[in-house]
Amino acid sequence: MKMPNFSALQAYLKTATLAAINGGKILKKYWKNVKQIEDKSTAGDLVTEADKESEKIILQLIKEKYPSHSILAEESTKMPLPCADFLWVVDPLDGTVNYAHQNPLFAISIALLYQNEVIAGVVFNPLYHELFQAAKGIGATLNGERITVSPTKTLDKSLLSTGFAYDRRTTDDTNYPEFCHLSNLTHGVRRFGAASLDLAFVAAGRFDGYWERGLKPWDMAAGALLVQEAGGKVSAYDETPLDLQTGKILATNGKLHHALSQELLNVSSQKA
Repeated sequence: MKMPNFSALQAYLKTATLAAINGGKILKKYWKNVKQIEDKSTAGDLVTEADKESEKIILQLIKEKYPSHSILAEESTKMPLPCADFLWVVDPLDGTVNYAHQNPLFAISIALLYQNEVIAGVVFNPLYHELFQAAKGIGATLNGERITVSPTKTLDKSLLSTGFAYDRRTTDDTNYPEFCHLSNLTHGVRRFGAASLDLAFVAAGRFDGYWERGLKPWDMAAGALLVQEAGGKVSAYDETPLDLQTGKILATNGKLHHALSQELLNVSSQKA
């Protein structure tokens, strides 16, 4: 099959957007009124009734519109990725821990992959009414206005972001050494607790770079496309092509990419 054309991409993006808005209504309904908070397989990896209901309504719309497409969704699908030309990757509530603690930094993340390449993506924070959208080759927008990555050229002038995985209590492979190292080299490193928003903020020029480990495809897919379509770069830590299955991502404005990659690799070599 050929890569979807402009009209098809617009239709896919419209579906992703409507699904995200519908899910956002659910998250607003439960905001500050969550009654069911549970740990999943790892301590601190929470799920609430808002996650489940948001996912249900998002998947219902996608299945009605594209019944032949496959879906990978955080609360209802098991890894690995199914084999399919078209695959929707859905996080109905990225930042559940924030949400459960009434911290407004959370979002819905929806992406569509075609033959393992992300071609459309939406990240939506319903409380702040910020809708980030991107489609392959079309560009990235925030509430309909075009966005671009920052112009920052050096690490010492940069503001970065990262996150700490749920398994940080049980593994030696954490972001702590990198966090401390880069905090000393930059204007600072922030930790939001929602990977999709970190990536969206890189795309919008609010962060100059972001890295994290321990992620799932639904954490990264939509945000990675946002960064690329806003003029930035995404990859593995060592600048090889991004693989959503590895759980590791490096995203920057492009200008800092090599320098940030080198710092991450240097810290990693010191830990070994």
